[in-house]
Amino acid sequence: MLPPEWTQSFQMKAQDLKHGDTWKLEYDENIEPKNPNIDWKEYIRNTSARFKCSVCRRQWPSNRVMVIFHMCLRNGQGTVKVRLLRQNCKMCSDAPMENPRVDSDNINILMEKLVEKIKQKCYYENLDEVNRQFKSLEVKSPHEPKHCEGCIKGVCTNNQ
Repeated sequence: MLPPEWTQSFQMKAQDLKHGDTWKLEYDENIEPKNPNIDWKEYIRNTSARFKCSVCRRQWPSNRVMVIFHMCLRNGQGTVKVRLLRQNCKMCSDAPMENPRVDSDNINILMEKLVEKIKQKCYYENLDEVNRQFKSLEVKSPHEPKHCEGCIKGVCTNNQ
């Protein structure tokens, strides 16, 4: 489930898209990176976020949180499916994968970049990309690929 802030930010930014088309953003934990459905376009982006272990309550920041977007425009109706890749606690054995909490500045930047990608991939607009940087978090320990769903699925920026 996406927090309301994601859909509100998307609706504000999507007003820049072609008039007459309507767009919606929906969470879909079943979309897979590098495997969009036929007629769907993909955009993968990393951001910064915080995690909290549901077992031991430990919290940690990460600047390598991968967000998968699949988008499609048909007959004036656009849909964007979003999935945030998770991480799990390195201190707990058998810790569940936890969902990231992305702060509002980074949500807004993600939505801005998403709308740019929609313009490029669905409307075939030739745009100069605006290079707004995400607000990074202070991270004191190294990224651990075996605890990162993005690394496990082969799309984490740590692997590039």
